[in-house]
Amino acid sequence: MPILFEALAAQTIGGRIPIALCINNSDDDSVGVMSNVAIRYAGRLDIVVESRTFEPALAHAGSARGHAMEMGYRHVVDGGIGGGGGIGGDDRGGVLISTDADCRPPAGWLAANLAAINAGADIVGGRIVLDDAEPIDAAITAMRERFDRYWAAVRAIEDAIDPSPHDPPPRHGDHTGASIAIDAALYRMIGGVPPIASGEDRSMVIDAVAAGGRLVHPPSVWTRVSARTEGRAAGGMALAMAELAATLDRSADPWVPAFEHWRTRANWRRATRHAHGVAAMLAREADLPPMPGDMPLPQYPGAISIEPVTPLLAS
Repeated sequence: MPILFEALAAQTIGGRIPIALCINNSDDDSVGVMSNVAIRYAGRLDIVVESRTFEPALAHAGSARGHAMEMGYRHVVDGGIGGGGGIGGDDRGGVLISTDADCRPPAGWLAANLAAINAGADIVGGRIVLDDAEPIDAAITAMRERFDRYWAAVRAIEDAIDPSPHDPPPRHGDHTGASIAIDAALYRMIGGVPPIASGEDRSMVIDAVAAGGRLVHPPSVWTRVSARTEGRAAGGMALAMAELAATLDRSADPWVPAFEHWRTRANWRRATRHAHGVAAMLAREADLPPMPGDMPLPQYPGAISIEPVTPLLAS
């Protein structure tokens, strides 16, 4: 955690930066460590810490992130952030920005999030990159680059078939708890973070988009995340890194959905949204079976063919 708060203290925005931190089900000296951090950065960071012990059924990332976001929201509505206007003091009532304790955002991270919000976004996803301050196996780095190329090809398919008017290319595709900014009023409208064991960050974003929120993924918004393979959160980044390491140990290629599935899904989204609206499309998509992983992850995707798009006419 000290690394995160050192990075937050180095942010380029002016003024004292308010931070809400939830330490959940801790069996170490995290509270004591944070007391020292709060003293060290008292002139720059306004840190509010709450330690919670959730019952076993609720001791998960959804509870912890939800409680931290609620702490942040209370600061916004009570006028404790940015003099009553939230971080950045915009006229929409405040902005909540989520990250994780093992992240190391660049100095312009907060400013880039606020710029996207002030430009008209309601939700801002930040790209996640592996923290180069940690030792990372070259094979892991190379595999992550292959995944980056694959996802760039997927986004090219989506942008050609079902483009978003407020999230144009170039864009990344990440919106995880490591870096999400959301308008505080929209956050309250959707009821906050879903109290689920994993995927609470993506579920919150889906709820926000279904409610009419404008989601963007500007390349200027990104953060570093730890490449560690052990973590507490079920289904979190550490698990993904462990699975990637295990795949490399087997000298195997990961298998991913073939591009044809993404073309079919983009056409489906476009037609379903046109016929039924965004909220209904997202609800129906949640009930679709997962795409099969039927293609080895390509080294270089090459040219991606896009089916001609037929204009949709209003009925």
